[in-house]
Amino acid sequence: MHTPSGTSLPVRPVVPAAFAPVPPSAPEACGLPLYGGTAVPPADHLPGLESAAPADEDSGWLHDALLGPHSADIVRYLGLARSCGGPVLDLGCGAGRLAVPFARQGFHVEAVDRDAASLERLRAWGGRIGPQVSRRLVTTRADLARLRLRGTYRLALLAGTMIAAVPPRARPGLLREIAGHLEPGGVLALDYTAHGLRGLSEEPERTWAFQVPRFDGVEEWTVARQVFDLDGMSERITYHSVRTGKVRTERVARTTDKWIIDPECLAAELHAAGLRVERRRAHRLDGRTESVLLVCRAGG
Repeated sequence: MHTPSGTSLPVRPVVPAAFAPVPPSAPEACGLPLYGGTAVPPADHLPGLESAAPADEDSGWLHDALLGPHSADIVRYLGLARSCGGPVLDLGCGAGRLAVPFARQGFHVEAVDRDAASLERLRAWGGRIGPQVSRRLVTTRADLARLRLRGTYRLALLAGTMIAAVPPRARPGLLREIAGHLEPGGVLALDYTAHGLRGLSEEPERTWAFQVPRFDGVEEWTVARQVFDLDGMSERITYHSVRTGKVRTERVARTTDKWIIDPECLAAELHAAGLRVERRRAHRLDGRTESVLLVCRAGG
């Protein structure tokens, strides 16, 4: 379901007024609703392009701004790895935002993603650090909906709300596959965004604006629109970006689709796979949304 699209718009595209670029000096000028009174929500509160690889190298800035190498969850998951030990299975690894720091800390990591370009970026990053890191990294190209594992692991990660990228019909099978390859007492850790369904029915769309941090002389502003479909239990986020450089201005649109997680269904699927929820940590994002971390133990 998580099907990205990266489309460069014409030089003078017809863009709905609601998605007009936001001037850096006055991000509220376009009349968009702001997130908590600010146009730039905290980085770890933004929905991300978790399994959507950048359509081109230039889109990597937006990708990393939404779910980049400095995301707060790295520290949380690394602490979990230190208590569990390795090897570590990083599912939906992207360009290695978790896998490479884990390898740098001494863990052997199998990094799984369906996007070949992301895996290449991961290997290149590890290689730049040095052989002591790259030799701890193994990359596997696979779709999580059809995952078949070979190794065994002390810790498996579905970070960055990757569970929401897996179609509901494929999720039970994925959880069984993971549980079957965890060592006795091994751990699956995953996070997801929990939405109040009543709140979504009352407000099925959200829009916000933020500036993308860049360090290449290009100024980039993005207006994001999030649309929920309760009938299909899915959500779509479209990012309309305006990049202004010294020579030209470019408009780019990217879309990512995810599934809305029903916590009760997920809990039942984990139990059926032989995974016991040992810890649940929730962080309130707004009045109807919270970020949830589950730590699940195998063999319980």
